[in-house]
Amino acid sequence: MIPRKHFARRSPSRHSADMRKRREARERALQFLFQCDQNPPDNLQAALDHFWHSQRLTAFLETQGPTWGERVDLPPPTAEETSTRLFADPLITGTLKHRQALDDVIRQHAKNWDLHRMAVVDRNIMRLAIYEMLYREDIPPVVSINEAVDIAKKFSTSDSGKFVNGILDKVKAGILRPARTAKEIDEGAGTPAAHGTSGPRANTSDLPKPSPIEAVHQPDSAH
Repeated sequence: MIPRKHFARRSPSRHSADMRKRREARERALQFLFQCDQNPPDNLQAALDHFWHSQRLTAFLETQGPTWGERVDLPPPTAEETSTRLFADPLITGTLKHRQALDDVIRQHAKNWDLHRMAVVDRNIMRLAIYEMLYREDIPPVVSINEAVDIAKKFSTSDSGKFVNGILDKVKAGILRPARTAKEIDEGAGTPAAHGTSGPRANTSDLPKPSPIEAVHQPDSAH
């Protein structure tokens, strides 16, 4: 008989807390990708360190109030802050690493749309979600889509949810793995993102070959 512990499941409250933390991490990742789209950094690691320090400083000042120019010594990151960054950083670096391929996927499915005339938020939401769908087997594709749609509704235009959902649904149709289940990752093996670099699991035979990363244009916010 299989030991009972193998049937153990996370409680609904634990699952809800995990989803909330991952939503926050995705929102932070989107914020950083948005900034990179507008002003690509020369040093990615330094930019990430500055971004997270700014996030923590802002949160600290919101709780402590103005410092009137006095030096602020931040306390060490909390466990939740550390967890958020551990989930968000690999999403950021992976999306940036594969950005050209991700943009090619968007172009394939967004007929009659110029990528750089899409809302900046929308294209970065889709880049992030498609990165998860193609390279992160520890995340079910439907979770990536649902998260992307909700974030688009929150941070972009009133039509963005439907627009993002339509593109991502087309991408999901070409993915060669289950849409609602994820690959189990050994927690002792490190950050799950380390397992998402082997290559996309999708039918990309019709995609154009990658070209050098295009210069970032000032986009038109209208769809």
